[in-house]
Amino acid sequence: MPIGDICIREVVTATRDTTIQEAAQLMRENHVGDLVVMQGSNGNRTPVGIVTDRDIVVAVVAPDLDPAVLTLEDIMSPELETAMEDQGVFETINQMRAAGVRRLPVVTRGGTLVGILSIDDLIQLLAEEMTELAKLISREQRREAHVRR
Repeated sequence: MPIGDICIREVVTATRDTTIQEAAQLMRENHVGDLVVMQGSNGNRTPVGIVTDRDIVVAVVAPDLDPAVLTLEDIMSPELETAMEDQGVFETINQMRAAGVRRLPVVTRGGTLVGILSIDDLIQLLAEEMTELAKLISREQRREAHVRR
């Protein structure tokens, strides 16, 4: 299954020059723990970074810096790890593990943002798959018991 089918399509975004205070307000208003940092104009906007609520706490709140002065560019990672929308689940899990990230922006082959995938999304998908496998086992046992009577 391609991850483009399971990623969250409604992504809250910001720009490099968004202040940390504005970013925190965006996260609060939208009930999210991350923002994808975008660059470019209307039709050709591409993700260039991601900032999480944890990044804000560790990089700004803990050292007691001014969130009204710092911007997302000041704290975002210099390199963004992304996944292609046609990538498979297993490949994406391996990519996340290798990069040590819990969230990945999902992009088209042209680099346009289509969604975001988190480890929580993957756990939910895998839990649903495991539930279906468990149902198969119990159905098989019931069928065998019925046939062998």
